[in-house]
Amino acid sequence: MKDKKIESGAEAVIKALYDADIKVCFANAGTTEIPLLLAMDNFYPEMKTFLCLFEGVCTGAADGYGRMRERPAMTLLHLGPGFANGIANLHNAKRANTPILNIIGEHATWHIKADPPLNMDIESLVKTVSHWYRTNRDPKHLLKDTEDAIKEAFNNKIATLIIPHNHQIEKIAYGVSKRTTEVVYEPLDLDLIEFISERIKKSKRIALFLGGKALRKNGLEIVSRIQRKTGCAILTETFPGYIDRGGGLPYVEKIPYFPDEAKKLLEKYEMFIIAGTREPVTFFGYEGIDSYLFNEGQEKLYLCNERQDVCKALHYLADALGSYDYKKNTMKKQKTIKDLKSNLPTGTLTPEKISYIVAAFQPEDAIVVDEGLTSFFAYYPMSAIAPPHTLLTITGGSIGYGMPCAIGAAIACPERTVINVEADGSAMYTVQSLWTQAHESLNIKTLICSNRSYNILKIELARANVTSPGKNSLSSIEIDNPEINWVSLARGFGIQGASVEDAEDLATELEKAINTQGPYLIEMKL
Repeated sequence: MKDKKIESGAEAVIKALYDADIKVCFANAGTTEIPLLLAMDNFYPEMKTFLCLFEGVCTGAADGYGRMRERPAMTLLHLGPGFANGIANLHNAKRANTPILNIIGEHATWHIKADPPLNMDIESLVKTVSHWYRTNRDPKHLLKDTEDAIKEAFNNKIATLIIPHNHQIEKIAYGVSKRTTEVVYEPLDLDLIEFISERIKKSKRIALFLGGKALRKNGLEIVSRIQRKTGCAILTETFPGYIDRGGGLPYVEKIPYFPDEAKKLLEKYEMFIIAGTREPVTFFGYEGIDSYLFNEGQEKLYLCNERQDVCKALHYLADALGSYDYKKNTMKKQKTIKDLKSNLPTGTLTPEKISYIVAAFQPEDAIVVDEGLTSFFAYYPMSAIAPPHTLLTITGGSIGYGMPCAIGAAIACPERTVINVEADGSAMYTVQSLWTQAHESLNIKTLICSNRSYNILKIELARANVTSPGKNSLSSIEIDNPEINWVSLARGFGIQGASVEDAEDLATELEKAINTQGPYLIEMKL
């Protein structure tokens, strides 16, 4: 089948994707994308298409896949309304610098002037969440447009290509591919790195503020050299897109969500070296609190920009500081994971008890997808001594990312257990994810934090000194009438489920879930 002659635009697109090793597609396709689906069947049936029953699941799954594999998955979406349904999770993906290639089918060019019901200005939508976007204007240029999209996606970008239906079926001449899948970085400013190393040597109370690839294992091993040499603190944003943890990697402290707590932490330091991210700001504008969390008197130096290799920059900085010890860093642990299991909490569930039990039972190399929000804040420090694991969080703050992201992570790393801790309100945004988890028998353990409310809004009201919210405010917070029956929902999607109300039962069910292959849902009633 692979030797079959390329004749149509759709066939050229699929061959280009296959040759670039983009072989995973999260799809909710329609009429305008059928030629692309048929091209996969006819030429590369080993390209795997995962059906998602809502476009927000497609884009969230592509985000999880891209975060774990550091290479793009493809989404296949139907016209403007289909893409619009996926924008929220593309917002999270863009904030996480996740590589994704979106392909959107457009009406036939000759049909657009009739303004059919699904007609929409697609480019106006895609530019809000895409680093690069293009509508194919001529089938002769379709291969070039596809190659350009691939190149952008492999540079940790969200690339979106819009292809009219008639350009997919038109016969084209397929030329020699010129695509590249190598990440292209700008040269580092070595003089700047040397200057920063000299400033560090003359300063006290220094903190590295890290993001992006600096939080992966390779980056953190380099950072540990800098920390041993300088005694600096290591910080990251409130919701990092990806962070490797445990197994002797240095502890990276997250900036607290609320600005007064964040400022209290950050005021300890006189200098920040920023690498792989940008200066932190508050999530919302609060009267009397500056948007930027660093104080004016604190020095901030950017080690590199987003188009440069942050790990290489950190490596040069470590060398400039005189840290040539390549021996792997080992944290001094006061406890081990066995200590956690020997001292499990009991009684009625609380957010702290949930966090403790997850930290105690997560297996080695687990992928923890955190959208537990207020019910899971305690997990991060508690899990510092857990076995090696990866944590994914809600970088853009657009809720409904957790269950789709878990799908992509499980497909990217089928050998690893995925634990998705999910707030009940957020879960309802993309509950269709459970169908895909069951359909593909993915090894995902979904833990629903069932407090039957949007609890963050309660906290924000309290911070605004609103002690007795009115009927309208409460109606936007509480989701307890009717209560969502999560076990019934899970079983309706074909997933085994259980509901627990105390710590003992949660420990039992979580251990059972981890030892059971395939999807499993636990409702944790708070």
